[in-house]
Amino acid sequence: MASGTRALAVVAGLFTAVQLLLVVPGAGIGWDEAVYASQVSPYVPAAFFSAPRARGITFLAAPAAALGQDPVNLRVWFALLSGGALFGSFRVWLAILRPSVVVVAAGLFASLWITLLYGSQAMPNLWVAYGAVVAVACFLLPPSRRAHAGLAAALALVALMRPSDALWLALPLAVAALAARTPVRLVPLAAGAALGALPWVVEAYLRYGGLAARLHRAGEIQGGFGGQFAFGAQLRSLSGRTLCRPCSDVAWGRPELALWWFALPVAVAAGIAVARGRRRPLVLATAAAVSVSVPYLFLIGYAAPRFLLPAYALLALPAAQALVHAARTWRRPAVAVLAVALAGHLAVQYAVLHRAADRYRDLRTAYARTAAELHGLGVRPPCTVSGHEAVRVAYALGCSSRQVGGHDGSIDAAGLRAMACGRPVVLLTAGGTPPPAFARAWRPHGLSPLPGTRTLHARLAPACTDEGGPGGRGRQGHPGGTLPPRP
Repeated sequence: MASGTRALAVVAGLFTAVQLLLVVPGAGIGWDEAVYASQVSPYVPAAFFSAPRARGITFLAAPAAALGQDPVNLRVWFALLSGGALFGSFRVWLAILRPSVVVVAAGLFASLWITLLYGSQAMPNLWVAYGAVVAVACFLLPPSRRAHAGLAAALALVALMRPSDALWLALPLAVAALAARTPVRLVPLAAGAALGALPWVVEAYLRYGGLAARLHRAGEIQGGFGGQFAFGAQLRSLSGRTLCRPCSDVAWGRPELALWWFALPVAVAAGIAVARGRRRPLVLATAAAVSVSVPYLFLIGYAAPRFLLPAYALLALPAAQALVHAARTWRRPAVAVLAVALAGHLAVQYAVLHRAADRYRDLRTAYARTAAELHGLGVRPPCTVSGHEAVRVAYALGCSSRQVGGHDGSIDAAGLRAMACGRPVVLLTAGGTPPPAFARAWRPHGLSPLPGTRTLHARLAPACTDEGGPGGRGRQGHPGGTLPPRP
């Protein structure tokens, strides 16, 4: 076990090092990340927090967000944190499976471009994966106070990150507990899931009018739950698309990048078949992986590769069992074949990771440029940004972001206009989209386009008079006029 711990530490160290070398330098911030980080940042007003989101990841992001707005702070912090979590979560399995299987499983999971890309991001899915790995392992350990505490803590982490994922993870574990006539395990399962989901439930009553209302709104934002088939969308996203919504019109141009996806179920089946005395742990891990995949493959109509990270982490265990068994049984021929396959796998993962990381670097440059252009127009904190990509632009500027419609609608047109009485307010439109009626008279300015846009325009709200009406003169520094003095 000591040798397995050391080997696992090496895998975790390499995982962290690759992130720091290939992903972190120059990386920009994602839209969801900006929402999460803004909740705990002392430098940026909190962005609108929509119904499906849970606040678990914001707690992890808080130490890095306190250091400033630079996305690199988040990247370095999460790269170190995710490396430690990789080691800690798979280490629990050393008491269940052979060390070689556990180390290979951790290496397989850590080598995926999805894991490497999201390891340094303030996003919840990888942490759900770590929680799932620990939960299944603690469930399989002989009943004890320590095992039950670990199971409850792991379920609480998953529920804190994504409450619905905790329910899907707990389902096969509860069935296994009943089948094995060990209902005592249901107590830490229920307690952990309830404790982790409690903040989300409390917020539902405080902000959304109740749990049913929040669930209904979350379903609307997700495009409705049930009767949808997202396998094709997930396949298309494996070429490096971090979000495929909508995905029906996206061509599947690089099928070779998804070969590992088709090989995975074959390796899982083979691993279970050859496991012999260790078959039950691998069957349970596979059942849990299938369960946590259900909502993302059958209940929503779009895809993001990060959604399946918990499934990949769990399926890596039986897949690793198959690889280790082949290497032990057929020796040299198997080792040679596996070495070639591994080299090809790593080459594919690196190619996709490189492109995805470059896109994040381009985003950093583009949003920094947009923020500088708006700053030159007098938009500086306290300020408000609305419209196209308002969340990320606002984060770069240190402004608040508010939308008058859509999933993140949090203000009406009159409220947005009234904000101009105390701060610069800017509306962003892209690709020739005409401004809404309430902003047609606002002062237009052309900006450099953001990635994925042909053109970008800013419309700056006129400043208020001292009586609160639009127009007139005020304090110097606000484009289109000046603002009344702050209290």
